[in-house]
Amino acid sequence: MPVEPADIDPHLINDDLAPAKSRDWGFFSLFAMWMSDIHSIGGYTFAAGLFALGLGAAYVFTSLTIGIIVVFFLMNLVGFAGQKTGLCYPVLARITFGTVGSNLPALLRGFVAICWYGIQTWLASKAVIVLVAGIWPHILEFGQARFLGESLLGWAAFLFMWALQLLLLRNGMETIRKFQDWAGPAVWVVMFILTVYILMLADWHISLNLATEPAEWGTLHAVLAAVSLTVAYFSTLLLNFCDFSRFSPTRKAVWMANLWGLPVNFIAFSVVSVLVTAGSLQIYGEYIFDPIDLVARIDHPVAIILGAVTFTVATLGINVVANFVSPAYDLANAWPSKINFVRGGFISACIALVITPWNLFNNPVIINVFLAALGAVLGPLFGIIIADYYYLRREKVQVSELFRANGLHAFGNGWNMRAVWAFILASIPSIIVAVVPTEICRFLSPFSWFIGAALGFGLHLAISRDDPYVIRAVQQAEALDLDADRDSVAR
Repeated sequence: MPVEPADIDPHLINDDLAPAKSRDWGFFSLFAMWMSDIHSIGGYTFAAGLFALGLGAAYVFTSLTIGIIVVFFLMNLVGFAGQKTGLCYPVLARITFGTVGSNLPALLRGFVAICWYGIQTWLASKAVIVLVAGIWPHILEFGQARFLGESLLGWAAFLFMWALQLLLLRNGMETIRKFQDWAGPAVWVVMFILTVYILMLADWHISLNLATEPAEWGTLHAVLAAVSLTVAYFSTLLLNFCDFSRFSPTRKAVWMANLWGLPVNFIAFSVVSVLVTAGSLQIYGEYIFDPIDLVARIDHPVAIILGAVTFTVATLGINVVANFVSPAYDLANAWPSKINFVRGGFISACIALVITPWNLFNNPVIINVFLAALGAVLGPLFGIIIADYYYLRREKVQVSELFRANGLHAFGNGWNMRAVWAFILASIPSIIVAVVPTEICRFLSPFSWFIGAALGFGLHLAISRDDPYVIRAVQQAEALDLDADRDSVAR
């Protein structure tokens, strides 16, 4: 029999952490979510920036295609788990790390997201300045006094974007779904118009040979690095895509949305990004990889305004998907009785404001070492969670046990130390490869996510294969109607 709600620990559950009862994120909502995530300044510069590896156009598009197909299959693993259990990422992590231990992977992921949330908000504020300057050019002459490393004009634009994103919180995930449903497709339409406009200015004569220098370690290494970097670009959502797929009605809807939203949509947007970047050489005599800088150079006020609005909305989209939803759930998981999704999101936004993200972005030590090291631990987390859910437990999870302080996923004291040790052992080489500036580490650094994921996967299988807690939990789950058990605690 499924555990009755009366047996649930109120300190481990709230309405946002409980399995989703409402399943209204169908194919289009998830597809639009991927459009919002990919149609961004980061997505634009990532695709065009792969030419810096020394690859020609054919190799870059081949690498992007292989990489995004790998992402598609990996994302389905996370998406299917979320759809079946109805759980967000930090609660899904309780399966592997324990009811208390789940805060380790959740808060690590959440802190990375908060840092990038602030940085992306600041980058979007640059588009706001371009937009305002396109309407009122003289504004650039004012507000140049600086406070905490940013001009007053920059502060005003940043706070505007900061407040605008908070509006998406007012009704939780439903407001976010409605925003994504129109934002993703709208950005696509405007990007297509911008592409045609840039190509017209270039007289339709462009060169796709954007390689800035020869590949340092040969073409094969550069191609494999590009594939790996494509996967790493999605490393955050490879953990918390379940935050969205938990609201999907069927596994097929997740699969179809991922198919059209990842391989098809990503490749199409990459083509557009490369065409616009190539057109910038013909028009301005140099490659411009930052779309905001490109828009600012266009000598047409309507085009400037349209482009600036587009990239402002695009950054809102990716920031919400990749950097806002996750820490909101992660903080709610840390203190469920006091923090819900909305409060978690507000706390995340306040932290992102306090850290003055422009100072983070302009400090190479923080960007290249600290955040790179934090990013390097995402691979081990993915490998461990996938190994645990699909191989050790064979998708047999009694969801109600995740909300019991002394249940089968408490592992005695709330921590599954076997998973923690697998994480530590897998993270060390992954971090070393990502941040140590030696020749061999530079050679391997593009593959740090795969190194960490493979080590986490293998170590967790080796350490936890005979874990009595896992064996007992699977045996008990096999004797239950798992859908009924999940629905007994759904809200």
